[in-house]
Amino acid sequence: MDRSMSVSSVASGSLVVHSATIIDGGESIHDAWVRMEDGVVVDRGTGATWSHADDVVDAEKTAGTGAVLTPGLIDIHGHGGAGSSFDDGVEAIRAARALHRQHGTTRAVVSLVTATLDELAHRVAEIADLMTTDTDILGSHLEGPFLDPGHHGAHAPALLRTPVADDVSRLLAAGRGTIRQVTIAPELPGGIDAIRLITAAGAAAAVGHTDADAATAVAAFEAGASILTHAFNAMPGIHHRAPGPVLAAAADHRVVLEAIADDVHLDPHVVKLLFDTAPGRIALITDAMAAAGSADGDYDLGAVKVTVRDGVARTNDTGSIAGSTLTQDEAVRRTVAAGVPLADALRAATETPARAIGLGDRLGRLSVGHLGDAVLWDAQLRVVHAWVSDRA
Repeated sequence: MDRSMSVSSVASGSLVVHSATIIDGGESIHDAWVRMEDGVVVDRGTGATWSHADDVVDAEKTAGTGAVLTPGLIDIHGHGGAGSSFDDGVEAIRAARALHRQHGTTRAVVSLVTATLDELAHRVAEIADLMTTDTDILGSHLEGPFLDPGHHGAHAPALLRTPVADDVSRLLAAGRGTIRQVTIAPELPGGIDAIRLITAAGAAAAVGHTDADAATAVAAFEAGASILTHAFNAMPGIHHRAPGPVLAAAADHRVVLEAIADDVHLDPHVVKLLFDTAPGRIALITDAMAAAGSADGDYDLGAVKVTVRDGVARTNDTGSIAGSTLTQDEAVRRTVAAGVPLADALRAATETPARAIGLGDRLGRLSVGHLGDAVLWDAQLRVVHAWVSDRA
Protein backbone atom coordinates (compact mmCIF):
# COMPACT_ATOMS: atom_id res chain seq x y z
CA MET A 1 0.00 0.00 0.00
CA ASP A 2 1.32 3.47 -0.91
CA ARG A 3 1.23 5.62 2.20
CA SER A 4 3.28 8.57 1.03
CA MET A 5 2.32 11.76 2.78
CA SER A 6 -0.19 14.09 1.10
CA VAL A 7 -1.98 17.31 2.02
CA SER A 8 -5.46 18.44 0.97
CA SER A 9 -6.89 21.92 1.19
CA VAL A 10 -10.51 21.95 2.35
CA ALA A 11 -12.42 24.94 1.00
CA SER A 12 -15.92 23.71 0.20
CA GLY A 13 -18.07 20.61 0.13
CA SER A 14 -18.27 17.84 2.72
CA LEU A 15 -15.74 15.33 3.99
CA VAL A 16 -16.13 12.28 6.23
CA VAL A 17 -13.15 10.40 7.68
CA HIS A 18 -14.25 7.16 9.37
CA SER A 19 -12.92 3.96 10.95
CA ALA A 20 -10.17 5.73 12.89
CA THR A 21 -9.15 6.07 16.49
CA ILE A 22 -9.74 9.77 17.09
CA ILE A 23 -7.36 11.25 19.65
CA ASP A 24 -8.53 14.69 20.62
CA GLY A 25 -8.52 16.79 23.77
CA GLY A 26 -6.53 14.19 25.71
CA GLU A 27 -9.01 11.38 24.97
CA SER A 28 -9.07 8.39 22.58
CA ILE A 29 -12.27 7.27 20.79
CA HIS A 30 -12.13 4.03 18.82
CA ASP A 31 -13.96 3.27 15.55
CA ALA A 32 -14.81 6.94 15.25
CA TRP A 33 -15.64 9.35 12.45
CA VAL A 34 -15.69 13.09 11.91
CA ARG A 35 -17.63 15.14 9.34
CA MET A 36 -16.53 18.50 7.95
CA GLU A 37 -18.49 20.86 5.76
CA ASP A 38 -16.92 23.86 4.04
CA GLY A 39 -13.80 23.46 6.18
CA VAL A 40 -15.55 23.30 9.56
CA VAL A 41 -16.23 20.29 11.81
CA VAL A 42 -20.01 19.81 11.95
CA ASP A 43 -20.47 16.33 13.46
CA ARG A 44 -18.68 13.28 14.81
CA GLY A 45 -19.59 9.87 16.16
CA THR A 46 -18.69 6.19 16.24
CA GLY A 47 -19.37 3.09 14.17
CA ALA A 48 -21.29 3.27 10.91
CA THR A 49 -23.56 6.17 11.91
CA TRP A 50 -21.97 8.62 9.47
CA SER A 51 -23.85 9.75 6.38
CA HIS A 52 -22.63 10.18 2.80
CA ALA A 53 -20.37 13.11 1.92
CA ASP A 54 -18.72 14.54 -1.18
CA ASP A 55 -15.48 12.89 -0.08
CA VAL A 56 -15.41 9.80 2.14
CA VAL A 57 -12.11 8.48 3.52
CA ASP A 58 -11.79 5.06 5.13
CA ALA A 59 -8.97 5.66 7.58
CA GLU A 60 -7.99 2.00 7.87
CA LYS A 61 -7.84 1.51 4.09
CA THR A 62 -5.76 4.68 3.76
CA ALA A 63 -3.42 4.35 6.75
CA GLY A 64 -3.74 0.69 7.74
CA THR A 65 -4.88 -1.05 10.89
CA GLY A 66 -4.54 1.17 13.93
CA ALA A 67 -5.09 4.39 11.97
CA VAL A 68 -5.25 7.50 14.16
CA LEU A 69 -7.01 10.79 13.37
CA THR A 70 -6.09 13.94 15.26
CA PRO A 71 -6.53 17.68 14.95
CA GLY A 72 -3.93 19.42 12.81
CA LEU A 73 -0.68 20.11 14.61
CA ILE A 74 0.03 23.72 15.61
CA ASP A 75 3.57 25.06 16.04
CA ILE A 76 3.71 28.34 17.93
CA HIS A 77 7.51 28.59 17.82
CA GLY A 78 9.51 27.78 14.70
CA HIS A 79 11.95 29.66 12.48
CA GLY A 80 12.00 27.83 9.16
CA GLY A 81 12.67 24.62 7.25
CA ALA A 82 13.47 23.15 3.82
CA GLY A 83 16.54 25.40 3.62
CA SER A 84 14.48 28.56 4.13
CA SER A 85 14.32 30.92 7.10
CA PHE A 86 11.17 32.73 8.20
CA ASP A 87 13.28 35.91 8.47
CA ASP A 88 13.85 35.97 4.71
CA GLY A 89 10.46 37.05 3.43
CA VAL A 90 7.23 35.69 1.98
CA GLU A 91 8.56 33.03 -0.38
CA ALA A 92 10.92 31.68 2.26
CA ILE A 93 8.04 31.45 4.73
CA ARG A 94 5.91 29.60 2.18
CA ALA A 95 8.71 27.15 1.34
CA ALA A 96 9.33 26.33 4.99
CA ARG A 97 5.64 26.00 5.75
CA ALA A 98 5.21 23.56 2.86
CA LEU A 99 7.80 21.31 4.49
CA HIS A 100 6.13 21.43 7.89
CA ARG A 101 2.65 20.84 6.44
CA GLN A 102 4.01 17.59 5.03
CA HIS A 103 4.72 16.62 8.64
CA GLY A 104 1.23 17.44 9.90
CA THR A 105 1.71 21.02 11.11
CA THR A 106 -1.36 22.54 9.52
CA ARG A 107 -0.99 25.96 11.17
CA ALA A 108 2.00 27.85 12.54
CA VAL A 109 3.17 31.06 14.10
CA VAL A 110 6.14 32.59 12.26
CA SER A 111 8.95 33.17 14.77
CA LEU A 112 11.49 35.91 14.07
CA VAL A 113 14.96 36.15 15.58
CA THR A 114 16.47 39.36 16.88
CA ALA A 115 17.11 42.07 14.28
CA THR A 116 17.00 45.87 14.20
CA LEU A 117 13.71 47.54 15.09
CA ASP A 118 13.29 48.67 11.49
CA GLU A 119 13.77 45.13 10.20
CA LEU A 120 11.43 43.60 12.76
CA ALA A 121 8.74 46.21 12.10
CA HIS A 122 8.98 45.44 8.38
CA ARG A 123 8.84 41.67 8.93
CA VAL A 124 5.81 41.65 11.23
CA ALA A 125 3.97 43.95 8.79
CA GLU A 126 4.87 41.59 5.94
CA ILE A 127 3.52 38.64 7.91
CA ALA A 128 0.32 40.55 8.64
CA ASP A 129 -0.11 41.04 4.89
CA LEU A 130 0.68 37.37 4.22
CA MET A 131 -2.08 36.27 6.57
CA THR A 132 -4.68 37.76 4.21
CA THR A 133 -3.79 35.13 1.59
CA ASP A 134 -2.14 32.25 3.48
CA THR A 135 -4.59 31.10 6.13
CA ASP A 136 -2.20 28.55 7.62
CA ILE A 137 -0.12 31.44 9.03
CA LEU A 138 -1.38 32.35 12.50
CA GLY A 139 0.72 35.46 13.03
CA SER A 140 4.22 36.29 14.21
CA HIS A 141 6.35 35.68 17.28
CA LEU A 142 9.05 38.16 18.25
CA GLU A 143 11.75 36.10 19.93
CA GLY A 144 13.76 39.21 20.64
CA PRO A 145 15.14 41.82 20.77
CA PHE A 146 14.18 42.20 24.47
CA LEU A 147 16.39 39.39 25.76
CA ASP A 148 19.09 38.97 28.41
CA PRO A 149 22.55 39.29 26.83
CA GLY A 150 23.81 36.56 29.14
CA HIS A 151 21.27 34.12 27.71
CA HIS A 152 21.30 35.30 24.09
CA GLY A 153 21.64 31.80 22.60
CA ALA A 154 21.51 32.15 18.81
CA HIS A 155 20.53 35.85 18.92
CA ALA A 156 23.08 38.51 17.99
CA PRO A 157 24.11 40.19 21.29
CA ALA A 158 24.81 43.54 19.60
CA LEU A 159 21.15 43.78 18.51
CA LEU A 160 19.59 43.09 21.91
CA ARG A 161 17.96 46.01 23.73
CA THR A 162 15.93 46.85 26.80
CA PRO A 163 12.16 47.01 26.30
CA VAL A 164 11.56 50.76 26.08
CA ALA A 165 7.81 51.33 25.91
CA ASP A 166 7.95 53.25 22.62
CA ASP A 167 9.92 50.46 20.94
CA VAL A 168 7.55 47.77 22.18
CA SER A 169 4.54 49.79 21.05
CA ARG A 170 6.09 50.44 17.63
CA LEU A 171 6.51 46.72 16.94
CA LEU A 172 3.04 45.86 18.20
CA ALA A 173 1.54 48.57 15.97
CA ALA A 174 3.49 47.33 12.95
CA GLY A 175 1.97 43.89 13.40
CA ARG A 176 -1.57 45.34 13.25
CA GLY A 177 -2.92 42.87 15.80
CA THR A 178 -1.23 39.79 14.30
CA ILE A 179 1.68 39.41 16.73
CA ARG A 180 0.75 36.32 18.76
CA GLN A 181 3.70 36.12 21.10
CA VAL A 182 6.63 38.23 22.32
CA THR A 183 9.48 36.62 24.25
CA ILE A 184 10.95 38.91 26.88
CA ALA A 185 13.42 38.78 29.76
CA PRO A 186 11.31 40.28 32.56
CA GLU A 187 14.28 41.31 34.71
CA LEU A 188 15.39 43.89 32.14
CA PRO A 189 14.60 47.53 32.99
CA GLY A 190 11.00 48.11 31.92
CA GLY A 191 10.39 44.38 31.47
CA ILE A 192 7.31 44.06 33.67
CA ASP A 193 5.73 47.17 32.16
CA ALA A 194 6.46 45.78 28.68
CA ILE A 195 4.63 42.57 29.57
CA ARG A 196 1.57 44.65 30.42
CA LEU A 197 1.85 46.49 27.08
CA ILE A 198 2.14 43.22 25.17
CA THR A 199 -0.83 41.57 26.81
CA ALA A 200 -2.95 44.72 26.54
CA ALA A 201 -2.38 44.53 22.77
CA GLY A 202 -3.81 41.00 22.71
CA ALA A 203 -0.52 39.13 22.32
CA ALA A 204 0.91 36.54 24.70
CA ALA A 205 3.98 37.62 26.67
CA ALA A 206 6.50 34.82 27.08
CA VAL A 207 9.29 34.63 29.63
CA GLY A 208 12.48 33.48 27.94
CA HIS A 209 16.17 34.10 27.18
CA THR A 210 16.27 35.31 30.74
CA ASP A 211 18.30 35.38 33.95
CA ALA A 212 15.13 35.73 36.02
CA ASP A 213 14.95 34.03 39.39
CA ALA A 214 11.71 32.45 40.59
CA ALA A 215 10.45 35.64 42.24
CA THR A 216 10.96 37.68 39.08
CA ALA A 217 9.27 35.00 36.98
CA VAL A 218 6.31 35.01 39.37
CA ALA A 219 6.11 38.80 39.04
CA ALA A 220 6.09 38.42 35.24
CA PHE A 221 3.26 35.89 35.38
CA GLU A 222 1.31 38.12 37.75
CA ALA A 223 1.75 40.95 35.22
CA GLY A 224 0.20 38.77 32.53
CA ALA A 225 2.96 36.65 30.97
CA SER A 226 1.44 33.28 30.10
CA ILE A 227 4.12 31.28 28.22
CA LEU A 228 7.59 30.01 29.15
CA THR A 229 9.75 30.02 26.01
CA HIS A 230 11.47 26.64 25.40
CA ALA A 231 11.56 25.55 29.04
CA PHE A 232 15.03 24.98 30.55
CA ASN A 233 16.81 26.46 27.54
CA ALA A 234 18.32 29.97 27.74
CA MET A 235 17.32 30.39 31.40
CA PRO A 236 18.49 29.31 34.87
CA GLY A 237 17.85 25.68 35.65
CA ILE A 238 16.36 24.16 38.78
CA HIS A 239 18.52 24.32 41.90
CA HIS A 240 17.32 23.12 45.29
CA ARG A 241 17.84 26.60 46.76
CA ALA A 242 17.05 28.53 43.56
CA PRO A 243 14.04 27.00 41.81
CA GLY A 244 14.17 29.41 38.87
CA PRO A 245 11.58 30.23 36.20
CA VAL A 246 10.73 26.63 35.22
CA LEU A 247 9.27 25.71 38.60
CA ALA A 248 7.60 29.12 38.85
CA ALA A 249 5.88 28.44 35.52
CA ALA A 250 4.98 24.87 36.43
CA ALA A 251 3.34 26.07 39.66
CA ASP A 252 1.14 28.63 37.87
CA HIS A 253 -1.86 27.05 36.15
CA ARG A 254 -2.19 30.04 33.84
CA VAL A 255 1.17 29.36 32.18
CA VAL A 256 1.97 27.11 29.20
CA LEU A 257 5.50 25.73 29.01
CA GLU A 258 7.07 25.23 25.58
CA ALA A 259 9.14 22.05 25.13
CA ILE A 260 11.54 21.08 22.33
CA ALA A 261 11.44 17.28 22.33
CA ASP A 262 14.37 16.62 20.01
CA ASP A 263 16.57 14.81 22.58
CA VAL A 264 19.09 17.66 22.18
CA HIS A 265 17.44 20.61 23.90
CA LEU A 266 15.87 18.33 26.51
CA ASP A 267 16.77 14.86 27.72
CA PRO A 268 13.80 12.49 27.37
CA HIS A 269 13.60 12.16 31.16
CA VAL A 270 13.18 15.93 31.39
CA VAL A 271 10.44 15.86 28.75
CA LYS A 272 8.57 13.32 30.86
CA LEU A 273 9.19 15.44 33.97
CA LEU A 274 7.62 18.48 32.30
CA PHE A 275 4.48 16.57 31.33
CA ASP A 276 4.19 15.09 34.83
CA THR A 277 4.73 18.45 36.53
CA ALA A 278 2.45 20.61 34.37
CA PRO A 279 -0.19 18.27 32.88
CA GLY A 280 -2.21 19.83 30.06
CA ARG A 281 0.12 22.85 29.94
CA ILE A 282 2.99 21.67 27.73
CA ALA A 283 3.20 22.91 24.14
CA LEU A 284 5.44 20.89 21.85
CA ILE A 285 7.30 23.31 19.60
CA THR A 286 9.92 22.68 16.95
CA ASP A 287 12.05 25.85 17.26
CA ALA A 288 13.04 24.60 13.80
CA MET A 289 15.53 26.59 11.75
CA ALA A 290 16.16 26.41 8.02
CA ALA A 291 17.91 23.02 8.15
CA ALA A 292 14.74 21.18 9.21
CA GLY A 293 14.01 18.75 6.39
CA SER A 294 17.26 19.75 4.71
CA ALA A 295 20.92 18.79 4.77
CA ASP A 296 23.71 19.42 7.26
CA GLY A 297 25.83 22.44 6.43
CA ASP A 298 26.18 26.17 6.98
CA TYR A 299 23.15 28.38 7.55
CA ASP A 300 22.22 31.90 8.65
CA LEU A 301 19.83 32.40 11.56
CA GLY A 302 19.14 36.09 11.35
CA ALA A 303 22.50 37.80 11.88
CA VAL A 304 24.11 34.66 13.34
CA LYS A 305 26.16 32.06 11.43
CA VAL A 306 25.15 28.47 12.21
CA THR A 307 26.60 25.07 11.36
CA VAL A 308 24.44 21.94 11.34
CA ARG A 309 26.15 18.60 11.91
CA ASP A 310 24.31 15.32 12.41
CA GLY A 311 21.07 17.31 12.53
CA VAL A 312 22.20 19.50 15.45
CA ALA A 313 22.45 23.27 14.82
CA ARG A 314 25.03 25.31 16.74
CA THR A 315 26.30 28.88 16.40
CA ASN A 316 29.77 29.23 14.92
CA ASP A 317 30.98 31.76 17.48
CA THR A 318 29.90 30.26 20.82
CA GLY A 319 28.68 26.77 20.02
CA SER A 320 25.23 27.48 21.47
CA ILE A 321 22.33 25.40 20.24
CA ALA A 322 20.74 27.37 17.40
CA GLY A 323 17.20 26.10 17.11
CA SER A 324 16.46 22.57 15.95
CA THR A 325 15.98 20.51 12.81
CA LEU A 326 12.82 19.03 14.30
CA THR A 327 9.40 18.52 12.76
CA GLN A 328 6.33 18.33 14.97
CA ASP A 329 5.41 14.76 14.09
CA GLU A 330 8.89 13.69 15.19
CA ALA A 331 8.43 15.69 18.40
CA VAL A 332 5.27 13.69 19.09
CA ARG A 333 7.06 10.39 18.45
CA ARG A 334 9.99 11.32 20.69
CA THR A 335 7.63 12.48 23.43
CA VAL A 336 5.82 9.14 23.36
CA ALA A 337 9.19 7.36 23.42
CA ALA A 338 10.01 9.36 26.57
CA GLY A 339 7.07 7.68 28.31
CA VAL A 340 4.35 10.29 27.81
CA PRO A 341 0.92 8.82 26.93
CA LEU A 342 0.04 9.35 23.26
CA ALA A 343 -3.11 11.35 24.01
CA ASP A 344 -1.10 13.76 26.18
CA ALA A 345 1.66 14.12 23.59
CA LEU A 346 -0.85 14.91 20.86
CA ARG A 347 -2.72 17.37 23.06
CA ALA A 348 0.60 19.20 23.51
CA ALA A 349 0.88 19.60 19.74
CA THR A 350 -2.72 20.65 19.10
CA GLU A 351 -5.07 21.96 21.79
CA THR A 352 -2.50 23.40 24.20
CA PRO A 353 -0.56 25.55 21.70
CA ALA A 354 -3.84 26.82 20.22
CA ARG A 355 -4.99 27.84 23.68
CA ALA A 356 -1.64 29.45 24.49
CA ILE A 357 -2.06 32.03 21.72
CA GLY A 358 -5.78 32.61 22.28
CA LEU A 359 -7.11 30.49 19.40
CA GLY A 360 -8.43 27.50 21.34
CA ASP A 361 -12.01 28.33 20.45
CA ARG A 362 -11.46 27.43 16.78
CA LEU A 363 -8.23 25.44 16.46
CA GLY A 364 -6.58 22.44 18.08
CA ARG A 365 -9.67 20.24 18.42
CA LEU A 366 -11.91 18.11 16.23
CA SER A 367 -14.97 19.45 18.04
CA VAL A 368 -18.07 20.81 16.33
CA GLY A 369 -17.49 24.40 15.27
CA HIS A 370 -13.71 24.12 15.07
CA LEU A 371 -11.85 24.51 11.78
CA GLY A 372 -11.45 21.26 9.89
CA ASP A 373 -7.70 20.79 10.18
CA ALA A 374 -6.92 17.10 10.68
CA VAL A 375 -4.05 14.65 10.45
CA LEU A 376 -4.27 10.93 9.67
CA TRP A 377 -1.46 8.79 11.13
CA ASP A 378 -0.60 5.14 10.78
CA ALA A 379 -0.01 2.84 13.75
CA GLN A 380 3.67 3.78 13.81
CA LEU A 381 2.74 7.47 14.16
CA ARG A 382 3.83 8.35 10.64
CA VAL A 383 1.77 11.10 9.03
CA VAL A 384 -0.17 9.74 6.05
CA HIS A 385 -2.46 12.63 5.14
CA ALA A 386 -3.35 16.11 6.38
CA TRP A 387 -6.39 18.26 5.69
CA VAL A 388 -6.11 22.03 6.04
CA SER A 389 -9.18 24.21 6.11
CA ASP A 390 -9.00 27.28 3.90
CA ARG A 391 -10.79 29.25 6.58
CA ALA A 392 -8.86 31.60 8.82
